[in-house]
Amino acid sequence: MESFLVSTGIVALAEIGDKTQLLALVLAARFRKPWPIVAGILIATLANHALAGAAGAWVTSLVGPDTLRWILGLSFIAMGIWALIPDKLDASEGRTARLGVFGATLIAFFFVEIGDKTQLATIALAAQYQAFASVVAGTTLGMMIANVPAVLAGEHLTKRIPVRALQICAAAMFVVLGIAALLGAGSGFGI
Repeated sequence: MESFLVSTGIVALAEIGDKTQLLALVLAARFRKPWPIVAGILIATLANHALAGAAGAWVTSLVGPDTLRWILGLSFIAMGIWALIPDKLDASEGRTARLGVFGATLIAFFFVEIGDKTQLATIALAAQYQAFASVVAGTTLGMMIANVPAVLAGEHLTKRIPVRALQICAAAMFVVLGIAALLGAGSGFGI
């Protein structure tokens, strides 16, 4: 349960102000059909984070516990620093419009999420907790917690939430997790 809850919280906070959340706002403003957008986000996130979770599980089979602890600790700290850098959305979302609302969302979200901090967090969390299903479920829920309100409330939401404060909170959580990993916390290390 810890892996699910930590994964949900970290990704929900890290997603605030992220380029995929900006994409959700753009798609909501453009298409004005929230439910196909939400469905596209869910399917794209499940697919993307399942691949990331599998990568995290694979990493744990390659390296020893001490090396993994250092990789994870430094990765989390790097993600904390990265979380402080605001994302900007590329202008590529217009190319997918001919696929329909669901198709445009599915493809755009899947590709925009590749290499994103939430995908990298999923890899690190899956490696740390060695709990593929609960991490993927948690990170997917975190994405939905951050993006569904963005789709449903659109631009009104971004005017009311202090995005910078949430980015700082997400960064702090990543750094705390990184320090905890470096100190040997986490059941997956065997320490």
